[in-house]
Amino acid sequence: MENLLHILESFNFKGDLIECKIFGSGHINTTYIATYNDNGTEKKYIVQKVNTNVFKNIDALMDNVFAVTSFLREKIKENGGNPNRETLHYIKTNSGDKYYRDSNGDCYRAYRFVDKSKSCDSVDSPEIFEKSGIAFGRFQKYLSDFPATTLNETIPNFHNTIWRFENEFIPALEADIQDRAKECRDEIEFVIQRRNDCSKLVNLIESGELPIRVTHNDTKLNNVMFDEDTDDAICVIDLDTVMPGLALYDFGDSIRFGANTCAEDEKDVSKVAINLDYFEAYARGFLSEAGKSFNQCEIDNLAFSAKLMTFECGMRFLTDYLNGDTYFKIHYPQHNLDRARNQFALVKDMEDKMGKMEEIVRNL
Repeated sequence: MENLLHILESFNFKGDLIECKIFGSGHINTTYIATYNDNGTEKKYIVQKVNTNVFKNIDALMDNVFAVTSFLREKIKENGGNPNRETLHYIKTNSGDKYYRDSNGDCYRAYRFVDKSKSCDSVDSPEIFEKSGIAFGRFQKYLSDFPATTLNETIPNFHNTIWRFENEFIPALEADIQDRAKECRDEIEFVIQRRNDCSKLVNLIESGELPIRVTHNDTKLNNVMFDEDTDDAICVIDLDTVMPGLALYDFGDSIRFGANTCAEDEKDVSKVAINLDYFEAYARGFLSEAGKSFNQCEIDNLAFSAKLMTFECGMRFLTDYLNGDTYFKIHYPQHNLDRARNQFALVKDMEDKMGKMEEIVRNL
């Protein structure tokens, strides 16, 4: 606790410390919540020890975070909102730095806690999924004129699907270091047959038809804070993977995560399908905020992006299985293969329903 007190004293927090304790259920960073008494008013701050094994360029990451949140605060003010609740407010150290590095080389950053808020870990209804779509759509709308190319690409080629096919999947298949390719010939063929899908969005970027935008890149439901009284979406959190990219990546990955009828490691793939009610709910929320800032090419490829992000994720699971499970955490030997099969079943169901998905987007 003595070292943690030193960390807290390095930030410009207001008031007297009441308590500081571990907070949240994140698996990457270590998070604390510190409560202060400021002349009778209770104020809470989040302090995080950033996992620099995962995020190796902390300066680039924090430059992105401060640039985006500062821009968002001004946009929210212009639209009559409350920037203290509708975006994260990061706090600099007493010396004016964006994070604090201690004598051990550990890095800490801090931001205001979003008062009277809660998070949800699972998509339990179309209504809550639609509200998360509103949150990520508003994120896109407010950042639509942010100069996205000025952001650091902290994870190069993160959603460059053709790059992942050519530089990760194919080498893993050719090396087959665990002699596992014979166990998953059908899955390998599934990927190879869809090679042309991998380059579709990249080609549209190169032709200038799809604009580079600010992307969140981790659009899980628990990265949206909801009002604890009204259940309305307040703001988007966890901005560590904010980078230049396509709005389609965020939309597609949201659908992959939230509109699957099963968990992503369900072994019985006959149960796997895209729930069109959930797809429509999220698309309605997302487009109600972001739709007017998108061009026609973006609108036309929303449904396809859901398929592509699901396919990319399945390909990454299969690649990791071929490599001997070196990236994703597994709980049994065939876990990554089961995940890949699950995602590919979802891709197939999306292909069967693509006409309906595109019709939903057109109607919205």
